[in-house]
Amino acid sequence: MTESSRKIEILAPAGSFDALRAALNSGADAVYFGVGDLNMRAGAAVNFAVEDLPEITRLCHEKNARAYLTLNTIVYDPEMEQMRDLCRKAREAGVDACIAGDMAVILYLREIGMPVHMTVQCNICNVEAVRFYAQFADVMVLARELSLERIRYIIQAVQNEPILGPSGKPVRIEVFAHGALCVAISGKCYMSLSLCGASANRGKCLQPCRRRYEIRDRETGHELVIENEYVMSPKDLCTIEFLDQLIQSGISIFKLEGRGRGPDYVANVVSTYRQAVDACLDGTFTREKAAAWTQKLAEVFNRGFWMGGYYLGKPMEQWCASGGNQSTLQKQYLGKIVKFYSRIGVAECKIESPLEIAPGSRLLIIGSSTGSVDMTVKELRIDGVPAEKAVQGQIFSFPLTEQIRVNNKVYLLTERIHYE
Repeated sequence: MTESSRKIEILAPAGSFDALRAALNSGADAVYFGVGDLNMRAGAAVNFAVEDLPEITRLCHEKNARAYLTLNTIVYDPEMEQMRDLCRKAREAGVDACIAGDMAVILYLREIGMPVHMTVQCNICNVEAVRFYAQFADVMVLARELSLERIRYIIQAVQNEPILGPSGKPVRIEVFAHGALCVAISGKCYMSLSLCGASANRGKCLQPCRRRYEIRDRETGHELVIENEYVMSPKDLCTIEFLDQLIQSGISIFKLEGRGRGPDYVANVVSTYRQAVDACLDGTFTREKAAAWTQKLAEVFNRGFWMGGYYLGKPMEQWCASGGNQSTLQKQYLGKIVKFYSRIGVAECKIESPLEIAPGSRLLIIGSSTGSVDMTVKELRIDGVPAEKAVQGQIFSFPLTEQIRVNNKVYLLTERIHYE
């Protein structure tokens, strides 16, 4: 990594220790994560506990990365002491900043001396809003709806005045670079609350917008013929093909969405954007490389890509073709690592599922201390003898240079077939 690339911060998601390790091993400059139920992914299948804070920050700081706690839900009066306790414990654990939007949270963070980053839910769209929030925060996450022209204008104003945050330095501007988009303004949606009684603004969105809908005239019974049934489910944002333009605008931080995703997703997205950012900064970014990076990103979970998004002024017409995963690869559970000989770089895996592998098979190895390792089997042996394949119940060995652990889960990666 070039020294200049440290000026552009890649902010990675983490919803588990597996994903945290994957982010750090893949080149993230900072990681954002939630604890308990006061964050916008409180309803996710994975989340950290308060007791995890010291270990999270230790792992981040070991890799010279920063740790940002998301405390970005709306907070009710009975939860004030819970919020304050979490803020204090985050400060004691060495968390570098908290991402927040509720003024009660922001004011308390300032009171105890904890750096603040303004959340996207604040919908910061103009210079006056930046000036206002600069009295509280050093980082502004701009609204997702802004065009690149608007972003340039705001950054220029920040630099010209300059607009200083509490640290005494010009505020840094952060934007979303990749991942799921919400049809609502900057994610402030009430559809899940209205239909399901579960509020998106409390981190419990049930995503009713991702379902198929029919439109019918209640008076006549006539149905509106629409080309796509997923009329409220946008494709995922992907900025890799014009990342050079975003960097040239002066953006300081690129946030990658995906706290509900697994370590394979995090490793893929972080490493891909790491390569792209470094290429932009050292002058080797090309459209051909961008196309290859797009194919790489398509291997993991996505709903199809919206190239350009609001940044390039394109209309929101990029709706999902289906409600499911459009990744080009699928992972199938294969088995577990039973031995790893780090000195000679050899691993042993026991196949526990009705699958078989052969030289050339692509494997994904996942663990809380390992993160995510994506590798191709160049050679496999059974009882020390070269073999053409291995099947269920067998233990096979294969060369591996990355560090893994016993009991790490192993998956077989194969091409996904999409049915219309």
